[in-house]
Amino acid sequence: MRRTLLPALVAMVLVASMACGAPEENTPASAPASAVPDKPAEPVELNILDIAGNLQLTQGMIDEFVQQNPDIVSKVNYTKATAPEMPGKLQAEQRGGSSQTHLVLTGTDGLASVIEQELVLNLLPDFESRFPDLEENYLPAAADMQELAQGQGVTVTFYPSGPLLEYDPQKVPDPPTTADELLDWAKAHPGKFQYAQPANSGPGRTFLMGLPYILGDSDPKDPEAGWDKTWDYLAELGKYVDYYPKGTTDTMKNLANGTSEIIATTTGWDINPRVLGTVPERMEVTTLDDFHWVTDAHYAVVPRGVSEDVLSADLALIQWMLQPEQQAKAYDKGYFYPGPAVKDVTLDMAPQESQDAIEKFGRPEYEDLIADNPQETSLPAEQQVAAFQRWDREIGSGKTK
Repeated sequence: MRRTLLPALVAMVLVASMACGAPEENTPASAPASAVPDKPAEPVELNILDIAGNLQLTQGMIDEFVQQNPDIVSKVNYTKATAPEMPGKLQAEQRGGSSQTHLVLTGTDGLASVIEQELVLNLLPDFESRFPDLEENYLPAAADMQELAQGQGVTVTFYPSGPLLEYDPQKVPDPPTTADELLDWAKAHPGKFQYAQPANSGPGRTFLMGLPYILGDSDPKDPEAGWDKTWDYLAELGKYVDYYPKGTTDTMKNLANGTSEIIATTTGWDINPRVLGTVPERMEVTTLDDFHWVTDAHYAVVPRGVSEDVLSADLALIQWMLQPEQQAKAYDKGYFYPGPAVKDVTLDMAPQESQDAIEKFGRPEYEDLIADNPQETSLPAEQQVAAFQRWDREIGSGKTK
């Protein structure tokens, strides 16, 4: 795929951000709304940093905004980095007295670090007048993901994610549909089931966070005290897993070449690799009984230290990105499927290229799966770190490569 769907290691982000130290007091965490004009005094040049692969979904929105609003933005410069690199970059700029990064597009991992270290401005409720009826306009599950931002970011794209199982029907004519059946299948076919290291894989992460719902654990939001069934299950399942790749792409390649016959996946990792030809079109997906979606989202955050004119342009741009006709671009080629975070954005509103890709490689059953199954937010950062560390220690130790 052209970018990893899933966020980088949350723990690495938090460690990197804490190592940078506290931000300088001369970059306040909020800007008086009254000091920020509706539009800048003159067009500004925006520097946008993407640490989540989000531009795949939103660059078309941003480019059109620039074309349609030359009085607000004269030019956009795009850069990309990993989530662990971002906190130090913002810290260095803010310590220098000028934020050269004007907008960051981030997943939940980067969001956790900027909240932890107070690296970004409070957008809500400070500027809620710029986003009228924001919560009401979001899809319900996207609104839940917005709460994770604690007012320091705005959700711009969303998808239900997983966990799903992807399999080769030529080799698995009768795929497992319960957790017990998956365990029995893995035992009968050692080395043929695979998922990637959860801390570095969206499908691996959603498989990990989705199992507590499937298994009926006591508290799916508490990996330390509430996942007894999940940890026991993963330990038993791990006896029949040869190794855990460090990234999702390897699992896709292994499914394509026959090394694996069933892998963990998500909607985007199912559709987009088949669009790109990485995975054969014939592959199918299934869910396990008592399946709950584990949702994911991308956010726009504004670093502290930007000027009032830059902040004005940022707010106008984010508002533009949330318009339904712009949100339709988030369908892309399925890699964050569906993609839109707001209500009433249908595929027929998307660019023709997106419509064609989804029509050919999408799954008709996804509509009902999304409508008929509960949607749970990803674990907050602290709980994700705890889950990843325990998995690394107890499940993946010695078997990750």
